[in-house]
Amino acid sequence: MNATSPQNILLSVENLTVGYGERIIQQDLTFTVKKGSIFALMGGSGCGKSTLLKSMIGLLPPKNGDFLVKGENYWRANKNHRVEIGRKFGVLFQSAALWSSMTVGENIALPLQLFTKLSSTMIQRLVEMKLGLVGMSHAVNLYPSELSGGMKKRCGLARALALDPEILFFDEPSAGLDPITSKRLDDLILNLRDGLGTTIIIVSHELPSLFTIADDGIFLDAETKRPIAHGSPRALRDNPPCELVNDFMHRQTVQNPK
Repeated sequence: MNATSPQNILLSVENLTVGYGERIIQQDLTFTVKKGSIFALMGGSGCGKSTLLKSMIGLLPPKNGDFLVKGENYWRANKNHRVEIGRKFGVLFQSAALWSSMTVGENIALPLQLFTKLSSTMIQRLVEMKLGLVGMSHAVNLYPSELSGGMKKRCGLARALALDPEILFFDEPSAGLDPITSKRLDDLILNLRDGLGTTIIIVSHELPSLFTIADDGIFLDAETKRPIAHGSPRALRDNPPCELVNDFMHRQTVQNPK
């Protein structure tokens, strides 16, 4: 089967415009995400990466355009059907967003308790399995305050995996992590993609991570409020289509025009 055939397209963004109130953040967004790919949302600070991510995970209705999940129009569906489509999603927020008053095990059990009819025994087994996938089995009875930054990210990932999502959304997963911990997280993300076939959409500024794990992506421009490049981070690094992309991919300071 051709990698670009419709059967291999999991997500489609079509002429999407996102923003807050009267303020437009990004417009004319059109791209597709293939099954099993790691797709990067790239660009400088303030360009709208996280805003686009919020719209894709159901937190921010778009101003215009469509977002399709396996051919189903997410934002044009009724509320109940949007919840059903959203069951295909898992989200790892930048801060991991674990409930501080709950143990790690209780955090991971929560979506299973809310969205399934599984017994408490089965939920406990699944919690242990998800923590095992991210190498955090020992943390089941710990509280988030007892974890390092990297451990919180792994536990947040275990919670994102609780309902066996087809699609994982990561918002700056390496933010605040040291290089060794960041590399371990990259390896974990690749293992999830390769072992489970999970499709991943990632927002990140970390170039070593992007070059290592992402095989496709889109580059957003804050000034024009439009995408200006599409391709893998490595391809955009080696053949940048414009000066802005070149400067970003090589960590050069963009000079303001005189």
